[in-house]
Amino acid sequence: MFEHAGLLAQCLAPYPALRIVLSTSWVRVFRSVRKVARRLPPELRWRVVGATFHRRMDPGWFRSVPRGVQVWGDVCRRRPDAWLALDDDDAGWPAVCRAHLVHTDPVLGISALAVLAQLQARLAAM
Repeated sequence: MFEHAGLLAQCLAPYPALRIVLSTSWVRVFRSVRKVARRLPPELRWRVVGATFHRRMDPGWFRSVPRGVQVWGDVCRRRPDAWLALDDDDAGWPAVCRAHLVHTDPVLGISALAVLAQLQARLAAM
């Protein structure tokens, strides 16, 4: 779980105002975003402000929609000034979200050099 969390922490270090919303099935498994966040390194843990899934949601509906729809729902609810999503699955992402998606490598995640470069460039542009 969170194999490249240390690398992500390094990428986010220059951006202290950046916050994280987790979009992971682990939130449903552990039944708490806090429990999942505790598995992150401290450099990321304090950034976590929530998850795309919360207890007032219908779990069946949530599981039935693509990750991009889940993320877009959270963006509409939180209304951040700027946002990025990291995901290894780009299927079913709404067109309105595509410009905010950093499509990670299914095996290497953000450690793939092209993905890492894209992430760093997108963070700098924000």
